Amino acid sequence: MLRLATYNVEWFAELFGRDGRLLEDHEWSGRHDVTRKQQIEALGIVFTALDADAVMVIEAPDGSARKAAGPALEHFAARFGLRARKALLGFINDTRQEIALLYDPDVMEARHAPRGDPTGKKGARGAPRFDGTFLWDLDVDAAPEKIRFSKPPLEALVHTQSGKRLNLIGVHAKSKAPHGAGSEKEAMRIAIDNRRKQLAQCIWIRRRVDELLAEGESVIVMGDFNDGPGLDEYERLFGRSGVEIVLGEGGAGRVPLFDPHAEMVIKRHTGPWPATARFYLKSEGRYFSALLDYIMISPDLRRDNPRWRIWHPFDDPECFANTRLREALLTASDHFPVSLDLDL
Repeated sequence: MLRLATYNVEWFAELFGRDGRLLEDHEWSGRHDVTRKQQIEALGIVFTALDADAVMVIEAPDGSARKAAGPALEHFAARFGLRARKALLGFINDTRQEIALLYDPDVMEARHAPRGDPTGKKGARGAPRFDGTFLWDLDVDAAPEKIRFSKPPLEALVHTQSGKRLNLIGVHAKSKAPHGAGSEKEAMRIAIDNRRKQLAQCIWIRRRVDELLAEGESVIVMGDFNDGPGLDEYERLFGRSGVEIVLGEGGAGRVPLFDPHAEMVIKRHTGPWPATARFYLKSEGRYFSALLDYIMISPDLRRDNPRWRIWHPFDDPECFANTRLREALLTASDHFPVSLDLDL
C-alpha cells in the first residue's frame, strides 16, 4: 500500500529560525493563541499519525535566502522520526509559503520535473512552465492578460519501489483579497478580477494535466485550491469553480480526474458536505468549515482501490475518539490533512 497526503500547515515558516532549526519555545507562533512549542508538538503528533509515504506540504517553510525550506523540513522529520524525511521543492517563491514534497526515500524516488517552456516576460499561450507567464484573455476583449503564479505548482515525478511512475502536481491556488479598495463597488470589481486570474491559473494546470493524460501518464493533483463547487457567489458568476476546471468537469472530450469529496459537493446541492478546513469568523463569533483541500487522481489509478480520508478532528470517528490526535489537529493548523491510500 502507498499512502499519499496533502496538508496545509498554517505559517509553518514561523516555527524555524534562520538556520532552519525548530524554535521549540514559548513565543507565539503564526497561529492565534498557540505557542511555537505547542504547534510543533501538535504537528509531530499529526505527521506521526499520518505515517504517509509522501506528504505534499502546503505553506512549507520559507525557501528564500532567509531560510532553507528543504533542510528545515528534514530537520522537522528527524525531530519526530518520520519515515517521510526527504524534502523536494520546486520553484521557490517570495511569499514565505513554499510547496514541498516530504517523502520516504526507502519507498520512492522523487525529483522536480517541470514541464513546458520558459516564457520570459512576454509570456506564452498553451501550457508554459509554471514559473513563467501564461497568456489568457480574462475579460473577453481579445487582448490576453499575463497570468503568473505567486506560488508555482510543484511538479514531482515519482518512481515507487514497486515500479509505479506517478506525476504529482502540488497546488496552492489563491484568489487575492481586494486590498486597497476605496468602496464596496471597487472591492467587488477587484475581487472579480482576482477570481478571473485564479480560474485562468486552474485552466493552466488543467492544460498540463491534459498533456500528461495524452501521454498515458498517471496523474495526481493535490493541495489547497481555496476554491470549490458551491463555495461562494463567484461560481454562479463564472459558471464553475477552479476545482471543477482542474477535474475536467464539463469539458467536452476531456478525461476527468476524480476526487470523491469534490464529486459529493458537485452532485449534492443540499445536506452535509465534507470539510478540510476550519476558520474562526471574529465578526460572527463562530467557526466556519470549508472543503478546500483535494487529491484528484487520473482514471487508471481508480483501479488501484483508492481510499481517501479527511483527518477531521470531529467528522472522522477515529480522530475524534483519539483525544491526543484530536487536540493536535486543532492546534497544528486551520486545515486538516487529506490522505489517499493506493494498492501499489
